Amino acid sequence: MALPILPTALPSLGDRDAIIDSLYRGVISLDTGDEATFLSAFTDDAVVDINGTLLKGLPTIRGGMFETISKINTTHFITNVRVDHEPGESTAKVTAHALAQHFRSGQGFGPDEANLLTGSLYYSEVVKGDSDGLWKAKLFQMRTSWAQGDRAIAQGK
Repeated sequence: MALPILPTALPSLGDRDAIIDSLYRGVISLDTGDEATFLSAFTDDAVVDINGTLLKGLPTIRGGMFETISKINTTHFITNVRVDHEPGESTAKVTAHALAQHFRSGQGFGPDEANLLTGSLYYSEVVKGDSDGLWKAKLFQMRTSWAQGDRAIAQGK
C-alpha cells in the first residue's frame, strides 16, 4: 500500500517554508511518481539547468526529468537550505544541498544491486503564483559535485 501524500498546497506554511516547499514538491514528486505535484513546482516557462543541460518550458522539463527519474526508485534529501526573500515580495532565491540515491525500478533491496548516489548543489529562483498562490521555480539549477555508482541509472538505463 502506498503512503499517503500531502496535498500540493499547504496553507499552514509561512512564506519562507512555502518557498522551500517548491524544492520539496519537486523532489518528493520524483520519489513518489506524483506528476501533479511535480508540475506544481515549476512555472509554465521555467528553465531547468542540470549540470549545463537546459530544459526550457514545463512540457520539456516534464519529459526530461519526471518521465525518467520518477520511473526509477529514488530518495532525495535536501538540507542546508538558505532563502533570500524580502517580506511582501513575490520573488525569492533558494540554495540547498541535496543527496539523491537512485536504483533501477523494482531494485534497491539487495546488498549488491547497482545504484547511483549523488551529491549536488541546488539554486532556484522562485515566484509566487498568481492563480494558486504556490511558490514555483522559474529557474532551477543543479550542479552535481560528486557521483558514486552507475550513472546510467539516472538516465533510466
